[in-house]
This record gives sequence, C-alpha cells and structure tokens, in this order.
Amino acid sequence: MWLDRPKNLLRNRNSLLVLSLILGLLWGEGAQWIKGIILPILMILMTVSTLGVTGSTFSSPRSLWMPALVGIGMNYAVLTTFILALNALLVRDADLRTGFIILAVVPPAVAVVPFTLFLGGDNQFSLLGMVSAYLSALVIAPALAFALLGSSLISPSKLILIIIELILAPLVLSRILLRVGLDSRLESVKGPITNWGFFLVSYAIVGLNRETILSHPLSLLPAALIAVASTFLLSWIIERIGKYFRVEPKILISLVLLGTLKNYGLAGGMALALFSEKTSVPATVSSVFMIVYIIWLELKKRRAEQGRIG
Repeated sequence: MWLDRPKNLLRNRNSLLVLSLILGLLWGEGAQWIKGIILPILMILMTVSTLGVTGSTFSSPRSLWMPALVGIGMNYAVLTTFILALNALLVRDADLRTGFIILAVVPPAVAVVPFTLFLGGDNQFSLLGMVSAYLSALVIAPALAFALLGSSLISPSKLILIIIELILAPLVLSRILLRVGLDSRLESVKGPITNWGFFLVSYAIVGLNRETILSHPLSLLPAALIAVASTFLLSWIIERIGKYFRVEPKILISLVLLGTLKNYGLAGGMALALFSEKTSVPATVSSVFMIVYIIWLELKKRRAEQGRIG
C-alpha cells in the first residue's frame, strides 16, 4: 500500500513538473545528456497533442482567420507590448534589457498546444493561433529586433525550420496516425507520454541554466518580477476581460496561453549565440516560472471543477 504513493506521484503531471525543477537545481549535469533530444521530444509532444485536431479544422477558410488574427494579436499586441513596457520600467542593466527585448520579439511557446490539451482548452484554436503567430514572426520579429536593437537578430530561415520541425511535421504525422487508425491505440498512453515528455524538457531547461540561477539569485529579481507579471498577472487580466465579454471557457484558456507564453528556448539560444550568458537570464528565469505557472493553472482548473461538482 505504501508503494502506491510514489507510483501515483510519478504519474501526476504537477508532481513531475515540481520534480523536474528540483532535480534541475540539484543536479544539472544530466541535462547535458538530454539537451540533444529536446527537439525530438517536443516533436513527439506536438504530434500527440494534435491528434485531436480533425481534418475539418482546415476545411473552411472562414473558420481560420479569427484564430489566426487572435494568435498574432495575443502574442505580439498583448504579450510583447506588456514585456517591453515592464522592461523599460524595471530593468536598468543593459544586458538584461537586451535579453528581454529578444524574449519579447520571439513567437509563442510551442508548448501552447500541449498545455491547451492539459488544461482543457480549444486545441484547434490554439494550434491555428500558434501557427499564425510563427508565420507572422517571419516579418514581425526581425522588424522589431531591428527597431529596438538596431540590427536584425532573428534569422527567417531558423524560424522556417522551427515551423517545419515543431508544427508542420507533427501535424502531418498526426494525420498519418489518424488515417491508419493508430490514434485510438495511443489514447491510453497520451497522458504518460505528455507528462514525462514535459518532465524531461523542463528538467533540461532548468539544469542547463543551473549555475545562472544559483550563482547570483538577487540579480535575478527584476527578471523574476517581469516573469511573474507576464504570466500570473497578465493571465488574470486576460481572464477578467474574457469573462466580461463572455468568451467561451475553452477559447479563453487558449487566449490565456497564447497571451502569456513565449518561446523561451528560442530566446535563450539567440541570446547566448548573439550576446552573452547574462543576456540569456530573462529567458532562463522565465522558463523556471513557466513551470510554476503551468502547475498553478492546472491546480486552479481542478479547484474550479471541484467547485462545480460540489
């Protein structure tokens, strides 16, 4: 009987995310082994997450434009503006400012779709919104980077490669699995695949940046404040506005995720490649808070469900 508790903890999504954070801070060396397989893991997660997106999603052009425009608007008009405003108000260090500018101009996190699945949002809406945001990033991201930093930092070819590897390829593979009827066989393992996949990705993110997080914690305070505000606070604002306008609950979950999550991995990699380790701190800190944020959203969802049942 006492063995059941550890087993249940290892099946629980929130427990695994917390474990990934703790393990990454205590033992970062293992993250080096996982670093090379993060991309395949994300591709698998995206494939599993898009199994629920039917072919009819793309059959009507009229049904595509609204999620497309909303995805671009939530990522750039809302989240980018919010991050840049806080960056101007709170950050004085030049390297950290540059890091937040890079974070602000990148497209949303690829994990938006899997997280939508976790939280019971509208998977099709999130997918279409994310794809549109990535396509628009081919123009918007370099233009913003040039305007704010004086040079073009984001390679269009790199963004196209990300679109192919993390969006188009998983979508095509999920269509193949649906066509051959394997989706029903995968239904029972979708949960464990997504839970353990995110455990590995989260552990790698924290572990690879362990030294940055632990060596100068007080210097990370401005970055932490912006990370908290652009997730927890902005999520609350989006929810309040959405409920005021009576947005459908599933769509509202998608709006919250599209409007609060950036591609921290892409931002961190660009910062390291083009500037310095310190410039990657905003992406690193935001990655850590993203784990806490997703756990919070999951617990919040459970409390709401229990309240409805009660």
